[in-house]
Amino acid sequence: MSEKVYICSEKQLKDEGVKVVKGGKHGIAVIYHEKSIYAVDNRCPHLGFPLHMGSSCDGILTCHWHHARFDLKSGGTLDPWADDVPTYPVEVKDGEVWIIPEPIDKQTVVKLKKRLKDGLEQNIRLVIAKAVVGLVEAEVDPNDIANTGVEFGTKHRWNGWGSGLTILTAMSNILPYLDKNGKILALYQGLVHVARDSAGKGTRFLLDPLPLNIENEQPEISQLAKWYRKNIEVRDVQGAERVLLTAIKLGATTEQVSDMMMAAITDHFYMNIGHTLDFHNKAFEMTSKLQDENREYILTSLLPELSDASRSEESHSWQAPVNLVEPLQKAFSTLGNIEIKEEDGKHSSGLVDEDKVLKQLLSDDPVSTVEMLMEALQKGKSPVRLAQLVTLAAAERVARFHVQNDFRDWDTVLHTFTHAHAVHQALRRSTTPELTRAIFHGAMSIYLDRFLNIPSARIPVADKCLQQGGDPKAFLELLDKQQQTDEAAKWVVNYLDNGGDLKEFFNVLGHALLRENAEFHTFQMYEAAIMEHRLWQEEESEIAMRARQTIIIAVSRYLAAHAPTSRNTSHTAKIAIRLHRGEKLFEE
Repeated sequence: MSEKVYICSEKQLKDEGVKVVKGGKHGIAVIYHEKSIYAVDNRCPHLGFPLHMGSSCDGILTCHWHHARFDLKSGGTLDPWADDVPTYPVEVKDGEVWIIPEPIDKQTVVKLKKRLKDGLEQNIRLVIAKAVVGLVEAEVDPNDIANTGVEFGTKHRWNGWGSGLTILTAMSNILPYLDKNGKILALYQGLVHVARDSAGKGTRFLLDPLPLNIENEQPEISQLAKWYRKNIEVRDVQGAERVLLTAIKLGATTEQVSDMMMAAITDHFYMNIGHTLDFHNKAFEMTSKLQDENREYILTSLLPELSDASRSEESHSWQAPVNLVEPLQKAFSTLGNIEIKEEDGKHSSGLVDEDKVLKQLLSDDPVSTVEMLMEALQKGKSPVRLAQLVTLAAAERVARFHVQNDFRDWDTVLHTFTHAHAVHQALRRSTTPELTRAIFHGAMSIYLDRFLNIPSARIPVADKCLQQGGDPKAFLELLDKQQQTDEAAKWVVNYLDNGGDLKEFFNVLGHALLRENAEFHTFQMYEAAIMEHRLWQEEESEIAMRARQTIIIAVSRYLAAHAPTSRNTSHTAKIAIRLHRGEKLFEE
């Protein structure tokens, strides 16, 4: 225990009202109030204003900056947007006042997690930010931090998995590419969006699984999978939930459950303009990160959306002027007869010209595209590789998106890209004929996006006169101005072609996203691009080199098109970081 610190005589403290002494992190305010003496941290836990400049009345200490109120005895705050102020033991002996400069109630990881939960429940950004900063600085596992948001978001949003949980999962995926402040901002942004997405949405209660009598024969997982698909077909999400929970209770593996759920949503084409499959993929990514913890809540949270999800085979654009539904249905009728390869066969690369496949995907002949994809599968091309090529073609649409298009159409090409990415990632976990159908769905969406590349934005060529990559932070300065879409692409090409550090650029690119009041799709774009680029880095083929450049140009142009914003969301996190460092916000 720390040694006692002498303050002054009781009479002197009574006359002066308050004295500040060294101790703790920010000094300790010793206060005489209503014949009692109290010692509190002198820094208001809300935004750091000196509490000795506050006022006390009826046992309540009020900070004069934002009027946060604290119980002098316990330090507890009356205001949920503030935090409790640390208090210190006081002793009065022979008319002399002493304190022990060690807080009665110390900050702990458990308390920080509780405070994060409070911030999520009350939808208070600053409380979330402070908790995230404290947990990251305490070196708590980021998955553990994210799990608090997942647990909250899957239980306290009656309509289930949404953009907030998708953002949180995406930001958890890109943490290895960010510095410490970037990690804080990424987790904070994800958690803030979960809180915002859940605010006022009520609590979601799980149904019971089907009753399982030990004396009777239990249904097989394959039987449950059929029941599940039939329920989704008729939009009966409650029946589907009971079947899903029954499968989990019977010990179905996550892969078996994934196959069952992915089959049901790929029974229909490009559901909810790609969001449905993307949400499913993200939920299974998070389930894997959390090692199946909260699996029931996470996976059942995907079901509410399916009650009214759009099905593209029912839309006019998929039926006219070119009927895309018929050639797809014809192909799918024979897909089950093809031996699906989890990885490319030994000679498949030579039998299938990948450049030709890519060119066909970007063509205006969708029927030939379907035929080529089927032929590639028959020759031993793995669905995983085909999905990767489809994702690359979708990235090309983003990279060549012309700014003369309506601004909202950025989302159109984005939807195709993130759907294709989700298909690619899902197939890497489990390759099934049912999920393979989603490759074709993505290919048709690429076809439908073709007019958004007319005219086509030019892919910039590097300036060979430059001697080095330069400072990647210059990219941030570029995005301080609007309408820098093409300029951003040029800068990136020059930076990387002239020796710029890719790792540092990904970090800067992350900060370019995380400092903005970015909307849902921008988070999707960054994460999908980083993940796809990482996989193309594993090979040195010509198509891989093209893919890496295309993806970087695509994400850079997309971020530039959506910047700058007011940046007030990230400003709150930066305040929390400064407060944790002990900086004084009230001074220049």
